[in-house]
Amino acid sequence: MANSEQEIEAKFFIRDLPAVASRLQALGARLSNARVIEINLRFDTPDSRLTGESQVLRLRQDTDAVLTFKGPSEPGESVNVRKEIEFKVSDFEAARHFLEALGYIVSIIYEKYRTTYRLNDLMITLDEMPFGNFVEIEGPDVDSIEKAAADLKLDWNERSSASYIGLFDQFRAARQLPVRNLTFEELQDVTASPQDIGLKYADF
Repeated sequence: MANSEQEIEAKFFIRDLPAVASRLQALGARLSNARVIEINLRFDTPDSRLTGESQVLRLRQDTDAVLTFKGPSEPGESVNVRKEIEFKVSDFEAARHFLEALGYIVSIIYEKYRTTYRLNDLMITLDEMPFGNFVEIEGPDVDSIEKAAADLKLDWNERSSASYIGLFDQFRAARQLPVRNLTFEELQDVTASPQDIGLKYADF
């Protein structure tokens, strides 16, 4: 079982996000947060120490401001399992200045539109990224995540444990894109194919 500082999740690359939303509603999922844009600032040291150690320090703005630390993924797991510490902050800009005062710098900005559902003890998010659409299923254990994927008609074999930044790096290299940030403005009118990010569509 997950503890309060552990993230267990799987990610799926999706063709038809509205169809997944319809299946969620048919399963009785509750809309937890309506579609909202997220602006994420990922921080690192000037020598990229956090990235080198597979750690994430992130400040997010959506309906709240949230500061997050994520540790490296645990090896040998069938889904993404990592330490996560997350809490709300009262002031996004003040939190940014605080981190910068400690010597951290913004290494990348990334955006998404996210719609969040709750299904029993699972959190299921529909993510519209600048390069494609994804579903993330987060839960207390692998079995419950796999069952939810099956109920949503998602191919379990096509799950991914990669981060959005990791997929973006692969996409950027595959298409030789001279962009720095994963934002809708910088990736305007650009969409990833499955080959670009090394995934297959998971919806049937």
